[in-house]
Amino acid sequence: MESELKDLNSKPAKLNGNTNSNSVRDDRPLLKSDSVSASSDTVDLQDLEKKFAAFVRRDVYGTMGRGELPTKEKLLLGFALVTLLPIRVLLAITVLLFYYLICRVCTLFSAPNREDEQEDYAHMGGWRRAVIVWCGRALSRIMLFIFGFYWIPDSYLVPQAHHNSTTQEDKRQPEEMGRPGVIISNHVSYLDILYHMSSSFPSFVAKRSVAKLPLVGLISKCLGCVYVQRESKSSDFKGVSAVVTERIREAHQNKSAPLMMLFPEGTTTNGDFLLPFKTGGFLAKAPVLPVILRYHYQRFSPAWDSISGVRHVIFLLCQFVNYMEVIRLPVYHPSQQEMDDPKLYANNVRRLMASEGNLILSDIGLAEKRIYHAALNGNNSLPSVLHQKDD
Repeated sequence: MESELKDLNSKPAKLNGNTNSNSVRDDRPLLKSDSVSASSDTVDLQDLEKKFAAFVRRDVYGTMGRGELPTKEKLLLGFALVTLLPIRVLLAITVLLFYYLICRVCTLFSAPNREDEQEDYAHMGGWRRAVIVWCGRALSRIMLFIFGFYWIPDSYLVPQAHHNSTTQEDKRQPEEMGRPGVIISNHVSYLDILYHMSSSFPSFVAKRSVAKLPLVGLISKCLGCVYVQRESKSSDFKGVSAVVTERIREAHQNKSAPLMMLFPEGTTTNGDFLLPFKTGGFLAKAPVLPVILRYHYQRFSPAWDSISGVRHVIFLLCQFVNYMEVIRLPVYHPSQQEMDDPKLYANNVRRLMASEGNLILSDIGLAEKRIYHAALNGNNSLPSVLHQKDD
C-alpha cells in the first residue's frame, strides 16, 4: 500500500544509453495533445493497453478515471458528491479517530517492542492486546461497510488436485506442521488492507515514515507493521527481508504471535491479472495461506491501478454499492524441493492462486507500471523506454 503512494507520484524512469548529437530528438508525447489527430492518440493508447494490460482500467470512468461519462453517470455522480460523499467521509473519520483513541488508551504506560530498528505493540499481551485486535477487526469491517461493501462473500475453495492427493498422512500434516506463518494475497487496492484487518488483523510491511503519521502511525504500530528503512546505515540493521522472515517463523511456531500479511506482487493491478511473486514471503520455509480478492463492479472499479489516489477515493465513496469477493485456499505446505528453492515455492503458489481465482498470469511488474503511468501523463522522454522490457 505504501509503495503505491510513491508509485502514483513517482518520477519518470531514466533513459539508458548515449544520445547521438546528429539524431533528431522526438519531443512528441505518447498521448498527444488535442492539436494532433485523434486517430494517432487512439493507436498510441491501444498499444499501451496491450503492453500494460494488467494496469488498464475498463470501467465506465475509463483510463486514469478521466473518461467521458454518459449523462446518467454524471447525474448519479453529482448527486452522490453532495449527499453520499460528505456523510461517508464524516463517518470514516469518526471511526478512525475512535480506533486511534482505543489504541492510545491500550498503549498507555506500555513500552513498545524495539528490536532490529523496529517498533511495535503487536507482542503486547493480556486484555490490552485483545481489545486492540477485537476492536480493530470490528471497526475495519465497519469502515468497509461505510465505503459501500455491505456484504462480502467469503468462500473456502479446495483445489481438485489438492483433494485428490489427500491421504491419511496428509490429513495429519497441518496439525503437525502448525499454523501458517504468513497470508499471501493478490493486491488490487488499498481496500485489501482493510479487509485483511477485519479478517485476521495481521502485520504488514510499510515505509518507516508511516510510523510518524498522525493517527495512522500508532495504529500501524499496534498492527505490528514491519517498517522499511532503505537508507539505514546501521551495522546491526538486518534488512526488511530478514526481519519479515523471522516474524513469519515466529508466527508459524507461536500461536500468540501475529500473522504476517504480504502482497508478493509488490504493486496493485486491475484485479484480472497476477504479477510475478517476490520471494521474501517464502524464505522462511513456513506454510502460507493463499487468499484471493476479487472486486466486481458495474460502474466504477475499486481497483487502484492507473488512477490517482484522491480521484479514486472520491469516486469510490460516490458509488452507492461496492462489491468484494474473497476466496480462501487451503494452507499450502511446501515440499522439501520448494523449501530448498524459494523461487519455485513462490511460483507454485502463484500458479495455484491464478488457477483457482481465474486470474491471468502476467510477467510485468512495478517498473512497467511506472512506465505506463508516465506514458499516460504524456511524458515525452519515454518512447524508447517502452521497449526495454520486452524480454
